[in-house]
Amino acid sequence: MSSRTARRRSSRVSLTEAFDDLYAALVDPREAWCDGDGESWLPLASGPGDAACPAAISTEADLRAIRGECRALAVANEFAINAHENRISYLVGSGHSYRATPKKGVAAPDGLHMEVQSVLDDFCRVNAWRSRQEEIVRRRDRDGEAFLRLFAAPDGTTRVRFVEPGQIATPVELAANPSATFGIHTDDDDVETVVAYYVDGQPVAGDEIQHRKANVDANVKRGLPMFYPVRKNLRRAEKLLRNMSVLAEVQSAIALVRKHRGPAAGVQQFAAAAADHSATNPATGKSTNFKRFAPGTILDVPANADYDFPAASLDAGSFVAILKAELRAIAARLVMPEFMLTSDASNSNYASTLVAEGPAVRMFARLQARMIEEDLFVLWRVVGNAVRAGKLPSAAMETIEIQAAAPSLAIRDELKEAHAHKIEHEQGILSKQTWSQRRGLDFDQEQENLRMDNVRREST
Repeated sequence: MSSRTARRRSSRVSLTEAFDDLYAALVDPREAWCDGDGESWLPLASGPGDAACPAAISTEADLRAIRGECRALAVANEFAINAHENRISYLVGSGHSYRATPKKGVAAPDGLHMEVQSVLDDFCRVNAWRSRQEEIVRRRDRDGEAFLRLFAAPDGTTRVRFVEPGQIATPVELAANPSATFGIHTDDDDVETVVAYYVDGQPVAGDEIQHRKANVDANVKRGLPMFYPVRKNLRRAEKLLRNMSVLAEVQSAIALVRKHRGPAAGVQQFAAAAADHSATNPATGKSTNFKRFAPGTILDVPANADYDFPAASLDAGSFVAILKAELRAIAARLVMPEFMLTSDASNSNYASTLVAEGPAVRMFARLQARMIEEDLFVLWRVVGNAVRAGKLPSAAMETIEIQAAAPSLAIRDELKEAHAHKIEHEQGILSKQTWSQRRGLDFDQEQENLRMDNVRREST
């Protein structure tokens, strides 16, 4: 090798080393915007018009993609399904009760509250309201929002129908209008005042649709699905459980692995001689040998064969710990104890979890209160439609109030609770009507039932 060639090679090596050092020291500022799963962060909105959408959603296409992911989880992921069903059970339960009563301090016409109650009962019956409540909770958790469209019939009856979130989209001709984004047209100066919703491209007056959104601020136009922050955890938990099951299945199916020392031809000959049955694949021409090992089989083998038992090295406990960690992260997002997500109560005390001061009970109570507030908005629209149709007098809007009650969440001692209500009633701070409502009973119906019992008793 000439000295010139040696110097050239040495220069290339030095240059390569210098380049490697420079590359190793390179810091890409975009790395700070990426998470461990390879997804880049979305930029936070800034400016006067950017508050109308959350940082996770920059376009309607983003919203559809996120909703599609979470809908797939709600259909196919066993942990997501369990969480959805549990939330429905606690928030709706056997259904909320509604009672029309005269407003305090206002003289209401005699019997008017009974007329309003009849309208409310008819509405709940016609719209299967308890079942619809279940669907409202499922939709808002799954999609991040639920759209209820109200239809008033000429006879004053109100019907409720769901509008799919995908139907709410901005028409192409309004794409440049900053007040008409994400399918919702708002007041130019107030994003919380909705002028119209665009349903399948057609405008629908804002007061004809109730938009129940979740997990976003009041000035954000569209909601975020409940499982959006933990959708990767749900997928990982599902895959981990699947892989654990497949691994255990394969390892338990392979009783032993026999290792032969010698040429491949000898191994094939030995396998064919020991087989109970051989089958040839007509497509490939390859033969498969089958050997049956009955329980208690004793093997006689040559000295140069070794046996491994793969099932003996299976350690499922380490994988279970990882699975539990993923599930705890998901449960943390839901503000629910882990057993409500997994249905595994072995490590949880149900009684200590559902006490009045427990985080889960407080969270469910808060969500129930919000649900009642939104339900009352619908019920007052029902009363208003009945008034406009002449089914109820106009005094119903000023002299009647609607009281709503949700099922109890905390574990309670019913005997002690009944005793406390009895004392409250005797002291004049609790009415029989409210007492009945807390027990989930219809006071007027129960009074009629008691009257009929007295009639039957006197007749006998």
